[in-house]
Amino acid sequence: MRLLLVEDDIKIAAFVIKGLKAAGFAVDHATDGLRGLDLALGEPYDVLIVDLMLPKLDGLSVIERLRRARIKTPVMILSAKDSVDDRVKGLETGSDDYLPKPFAFAELLARVQALMRRAAGTAESNRLIVGDLTLDLVTREVTRDGRRIDLQPLEYALLAYLMRNTGKVVSKTMIMEHVWHYNFDPQTNVVEARICRLRDKIDRGFADKLLHTVRGVGYVLRQES
Repeated sequence: MRLLLVEDDIKIAAFVIKGLKAAGFAVDHATDGLRGLDLALGEPYDVLIVDLMLPKLDGLSVIERLRRARIKTPVMILSAKDSVDDRVKGLETGSDDYLPKPFAFAELLARVQALMRRAAGTAESNRLIVGDLTLDLVTREVTRDGRRIDLQPLEYALLAYLMRNTGKVVSKTMIMEHVWHYNFDPQTNVVEARICRLRDKIDRGFADKLLHTVRGVGYVLRQES
């Protein structure tokens, strides 16, 4: 779950980044519109959070250029402008949601999660479910067959990413980009180590295994028929 925040207010950015990371997201940050546009054009993100009043290139122009480049990543606008006309203009430009400042972080997080579910074509639910494995996006509680599973923050982020891609094989590079937010180093075994720990927690003691390795390709979370 990788997000890009384009926000020039350092205090607001620090507040948002801290909250998103605590919620299991990998976050990149740009302080001006041109840098934000460059990152959004060149990197794979799940959601973009864009302020309107930015140095070098304003937020609406950033969104317009992304849409012209056929970048379909969901975009949430953050703005101190709160008139109906401003919201309409933002949505007409190609954004998917509009959150006026000041805002509560809980609302921002809920909206980000809703955008991700919408983009993935899943139902508007606060839970991710695969077989008897359930992850609650609000309480961050993970259970399998009613048994609570305690996960570390990175394990939670990894599981949420795998569950959002249920049935799809994800490579080590994809996991590094969306969970750790830095480029994959083929010399490191950090992904294998985390997968091993996660598999031990969600599959150990259960007859049906959910987390599978596809040799030479990556990993997939699925319920075997």
